[in-house]
Amino acid sequence: MPRRKLAIFDVDGTIFRWSLFIEIVEGLIEKGYFPQKAFQEINARYLQWMDRKIHYNIYLEQVIQTYYKYLKGCKYSDVEKVARHVILEKGNRVYRYTSTLIKTLKKKGYFLLIISGSPEFIVQEFARLFGFDQWYGSIYEVKNGIFTGAPINRDSVFKKGKVLDKFLKSASFQVDLKNSIAVGDTASDAPLLERVGKPIAFDPDRDLLVYANKKKWKIILERKDVIYEVKSFKTVTV
Repeated sequence: MPRRKLAIFDVDGTIFRWSLFIEIVEGLIEKGYFPQKAFQEINARYLQWMDRKIHYNIYLEQVIQTYYKYLKGCKYSDVEKVARHVILEKGNRVYRYTSTLIKTLKKKGYFLLIISGSPEFIVQEFARLFGFDQWYGSIYEVKNGIFTGAPINRDSVFKKGKVLDKFLKSASFQVDLKNSIAVGDTASDAPLLERVGKPIAFDPDRDLLVYANKKKWKIILERKDVIYEVKSFKTVTV
């Protein structure tokens, strides 16, 4: 049986030009499923991040904690409806480089796989929009159609190498990792990039940039209407 090549993608900041996690929380607030005080909680951190007083990860962690806090008691059908609306309205806000790469690799017969830390139900909507074959996201417990608020796999899904191992064990075909591609933008994606023969650090954060340079991985930046490959760089301390 011939082995099949994978194209593994992170979503937030890699394909989607923002965060699906943030979008679903803001959507749930806008539609009234989360209280307005949820907005106050995340907006305070958002403003701190915009003023460069805190790291983006601190703001994102606040969004995640707010999601946990108010998800309990929500109907799955309501949250899923908001996810569909978010993707319908904003799903095409993507980077040109990665969205074009997805189309190219799909035509070449790559198996398209998403591994993301965002909630699986919104990752699913996004993945279907772009024709992915399989996807993994954070899963939250549902009983009788109602969210209990308990995460099922949040810790494991952020360990993306383990998620890839899970996929490889369950795949119905043999995988050619040597000729596979992985694309990510943060250090949490490094375990995926390390497993394939063609890793791409796309618009990487500082940690991934330094690591990718050390490993001699391809580094691609997209700024405004320009896409370019970084061959060498020097970090600047201000």
